[in-house]
Amino acid sequence: MTLTNWAGNYVYRAGVVHHPSSVEELQELVAGSPRIRALGTRHCFNDLADDPAALVALDALEAVPEIDEDARTVTVTGGTRYGTLAQHLHPAGWAVHNLASLPHISVAGAVATATHGSGDASKNLASAVAALEIVGPDGTLRTVRRGDEDFAGSVVALGALGVVTRVTLDIEPTYDVAQEVHVDLPWTEALAHLDEITSSADSVSLFTDWTGDTIAQVWRKTRVTPGYALRTDLFGTTPADGPRHPLPGIDPVNCTAQLGEPGPWHDRLPHFRMDFTPSNGDELQSEFLVPRAHAVAALEAVRSLSGLVSPLLQVTEVRTMAGDDLWLSGAQGGPRVGLHFTWLPRQPEVEAVLPTIEAALAPFDARPHWGKLFADSDRDLARLYPHWDDFRALVARTDPDGVFRNDFLERHVL
Repeated sequence: MTLTNWAGNYVYRAGVVHHPSSVEELQELVAGSPRIRALGTRHCFNDLADDPAALVALDALEAVPEIDEDARTVTVTGGTRYGTLAQHLHPAGWAVHNLASLPHISVAGAVATATHGSGDASKNLASAVAALEIVGPDGTLRTVRRGDEDFAGSVVALGALGVVTRVTLDIEPTYDVAQEVHVDLPWTEALAHLDEITSSADSVSLFTDWTGDTIAQVWRKTRVTPGYALRTDLFGTTPADGPRHPLPGIDPVNCTAQLGEPGPWHDRLPHFRMDFTPSNGDELQSEFLVPRAHAVAALEAVRSLSGLVSPLLQVTEVRTMAGDDLWLSGAQGGPRVGLHFTWLPRQPEVEAVLPTIEAALAPFDARPHWGKLFADSDRDLARLYPHWDDFRALVARTDPDGVFRNDFLERHVL
């Protein structure tokens, strides 16, 4: 049977996909494999998680989260989806600090690629990791904890250090969130007041197709406090008169509740509901993360390419995140703004424009999201990460025989 990724744009080449039912079985499998890669929920748009030899999925491992209230942590198997985690945490009175737009993605996969949510004060999902349990190339099980020498290089590791069997995450008391949507934000106001707009809620997303004089939608997600009230003013926008989908004309039935209706964190922070298929059909995705200081200039640079970008685009989402210290994180070293492109399923044409976009963003040190489409045509990534050589040395020391190497890593990293 042909195995594809979530979007259907990539066909996995692996001759076999293993589904071990225990960690011990996984250890034996890895120890006996000359080459193998971990496969998550397949929400990746390139060959990062593939290898012609073999793949291993953790969907058969028992996925009941273990909450440690004293330590304020939860431990889950690597294949656990964030939506599943939330269904265990919230009834017990706990939450994680943030979520991505989709609750359907696996914890280990999101962590390994530095996937993020949104919020000026919120770091990406990997920043919540307190410990990782990893099966190494010889099948040995090891644990890396926050504070260990190799920890900052082991969290966002692109699967290069082994198969992550368990992840321990920081948790906090559960909370409610209300989501408001505003429409038609003038570009002039967005560029003049970007910091005020993105700081006006705990999580803010701007949706645009780069045409016209306005940004189509602004989604604001706010933690509900006793003084919370709907806000109608936002730099010339209009409050939405009903639920909205990020794409115009699409039924918002699969989107999380809007109109300022408070609800649990896991029912508001994602854009899409766990019990609905989130995609609007076939699509491709790219994302570039630029330092916060260059945000306005980067937005203007992409706007100048609207004639090239917009005909291939479904929508762009602009989000923010706080900085972290994880070596290969897109936000390593300081806060970033993410420019996310959801493309029409026209891959040759999209791939043809990516070098132009990357060249326009190169002066701003834009880093691509590891799990999405990007060109890196000049193998330029090394200059963007201060700990690049440290990571390569960590991989060489941890996996000297290249059990977890693949074409993606050889092409971009190693």
